[in-house]
Amino acid sequence: MSRHSKRSPSCTIVIKLGTSSIVHEETHQPLLSILSSVVETVVHLRSQGHKVVLVSSGAIGVGLRTVNMPQRPKSLSAKQALAAIGQGRLIALWDNLFGQFDQRTAQILLTRGDISDRTRYLNAVNTFKELLSMGVVPIVNENDTISVSEIKFGDNDTLSAITSSMIHADYLFLLTDVDGLYTSNPRKDLNARKIDTVTSVTDIRAEVSTATLGSSLGTGGMETKLIAAEIATAAGVTTVIASSKSPSTILDIIEYYTALRVSAPSGSGTSSPHLGSSSALAATNVVDLAVAAAAAAAEPRTRPPHTVFRPSALPMRDLKAWTSHTLYPAGAVVIDRGAHTVLARRESGGRLLPAGVLGVRGSFASGQAVRVLVRRGGEGAVGVGVSEDAEGGDSPAVPGTPTSASARGRGVGMGEGALSRAGSSSSLDGMADGGAVPDDDDATVMEEADETGEWDVVEVGRGLANYNSAQIFKVKGLKSSRIPQLLEYADTEYVVENITIRVPPS
Repeated sequence: MSRHSKRSPSCTIVIKLGTSSIVHEETHQPLLSILSSVVETVVHLRSQGHKVVLVSSGAIGVGLRTVNMPQRPKSLSAKQALAAIGQGRLIALWDNLFGQFDQRTAQILLTRGDISDRTRYLNAVNTFKELLSMGVVPIVNENDTISVSEIKFGDNDTLSAITSSMIHADYLFLLTDVDGLYTSNPRKDLNARKIDTVTSVTDIRAEVSTATLGSSLGTGGMETKLIAAEIATAAGVTTVIASSKSPSTILDIIEYYTALRVSAPSGSGTSSPHLGSSSALAATNVVDLAVAAAAAAAEPRTRPPHTVFRPSALPMRDLKAWTSHTLYPAGAVVIDRGAHTVLARRESGGRLLPAGVLGVRGSFASGQAVRVLVRRGGEGAVGVGVSEDAEGGDSPAVPGTPTSASARGRGVGMGEGALSRAGSSSSLDGMADGGAVPDDDDATVMEEADETGEWDVVEVGRGLANYNSAQIFKVKGLKSSRIPQLLEYADTEYVVENITIRVPPS
């Protein structure tokens, strides 16, 4: 069937291209054949009514060629200088190639700091939407010239995933030097097997080797692709790994899933199957494998080489996605395992009462993002629920968990009753007003300020603090009714909100 025979439903597509796909690894010359093919593919997608965002690395690589430097420097200042030199030439190159097709482009340079403020984040989202509605192709890159470790995305794979989440994209295409995810490096292992479909990034990590690093110019490898897929699929974005050597494969992949949708049996119960969060494209996450096989048998076609990561059936809300992946956490709260169990339930609303807090790490203000930590260990290693809190309350314990006198004395438990009340309360979707850490001796709560500093803990999620670190330390393990008494005010009964649990209880 011709590529033009069926028009794909309109959708929003993000395409990420790494440095090694743009610049030759040794000569640092731009790979014009690949760049031209990407441009032709994007223009073709635009002609079909799709909205396209291009995430392009390569500023440092182009800068190396400009100043005739043999290899990527190690110092931060040198890399930032090269990025400043190369970014202008890189965007000029893209603009020139797209200009041959009269396709307008726009440059967007981001750091994590640019979108860590909620208002600035929403402004960036609105800018993306306006550009796409104008028919412009935004070209996104990290602003390496001013980025430091605290505000870096880490890799443009991550940036592309966050961009996909911001604009609620249907597809994220990660173009790399291989045509999919393999069990090991296919260049070194002849027995490496390509994985066609991934339903869980967590599960697939046990089956594949991601030890190989990126090229000498790039910063990533297959591990960064998995991280990006995890972020994007959680936001409801279908993620695809495909070869950058043949960008036109993107067209074939979209056509392939469109054909599956059209060919799906009418009695399959998939009247409007889709791959992405809002598109009408066919998907193996809705059309099961049996239906897909039947569709393929009805209208035989070759599956283009790629690996597809199925999106979450219950995409993360925008505010939680912003909290979990965009903000740089300023500190942490340690919670008990009972709190972890209930917060992992979707109906909990992601809101934590002070009774579930065991300790505080670091110094942070209200409104800042915090890590949510849980103590490791076997049964009995940590109190996971108590029948009474430190004030003699009657919060029920999590069934089957110990309620020692020492646990009651510390008030560390957060019973299911307390958490179920949190889940039944009205949802608080807004972010608390940012507040400065008070100027007193309790403002900085270091690890040694409480016993959690010696615990072996694991990060299980992230959230937004409603109170600063010193204030949460004062009310940890207590009833929320004590907040006004101890803090002399109470904005809310929850100490942390919009919590996203990424590591479920074992």
